[in-house]
Amino acid sequence: MMKIRKLFSVFIVLAFLSPVASHAAKSTEELPNIPWGFQKVFSTYDRPALQRGFQVYKEVCAGCHGLDKVAYRNLSGLGYNPDEIKAIAAEYTVIDGPNDEGEMFERAAVPADRFVSPFPNDNAARASNGGALPPDLSLIIKARTNGPNYLFGLLTGYAEEAPAGEELLDGQYWNKYFPGHKISMAPPLSDGLITYSDGTEATVEMATRDVVEFLAWASEPTMEARKQMGVKVLLFLFFLSVLLYIVKRRVWRDVH
Repeated sequence: MMKIRKLFSVFIVLAFLSPVASHAAKSTEELPNIPWGFQKVFSTYDRPALQRGFQVYKEVCAGCHGLDKVAYRNLSGLGYNPDEIKAIAAEYTVIDGPNDEGEMFERAAVPADRFVSPFPNDNAARASNGGALPPDLSLIIKARTNGPNYLFGLLTGYAEEAPAGEELLDGQYWNKYFPGHKISMAPPLSDGLITYSDGTEATVEMATRDVVEFLAWASEPTMEARKQMGVKVLLFLFFLSVLLYIVKRRVWRDVH
């Protein structure tokens, strides 16, 4: 009986503390409200922005964050031709095998390979990042409610110093949009850090918009095909409804 009472007491305490802890873990800052073009009903991705965003990912994010659910051949959706995709893939090395001698070997990546991870395993990733595991970015936009605005806020929400009364450990930074505000990732972007191949000025806001567009595409590269199919289905249903109405009128005209 005493054990049951103790368990019940623990349950009551956890029931009251859980909402408080959950609320404390969330950021109280209202996220930016960016009108992303790809979120509109009949919209498509911005191809120049996708290519700039891929450049940001490649030059800044790929050093710590993988993209393991995307293959190099998928880059055709960004407007790259097969030769360009082969050249991009060949910049990376993958472990393959076993060969005829039963040994693993290294080779240049090919378009069919998925994006090469920056680390061989999670332990190596943590060891290189002060114990923190950098998340894979393949589905980062889908992983959170209002993902595009959250990621935009996260990348632009760093403060030079923590507010009065707040202490940061070594390797921590203050970010007003990150849950708990204390983040182990250093500010990844700065004005002029990227030199865009198309000549666009790479401010922090522009680079952030571009990489969010790219990661939105990475999380749903078939979005445009899905929307096109949706339009076709709606048109088909519309004309089918008109046809059925005409047939109904013809069938029942003698009755009326």
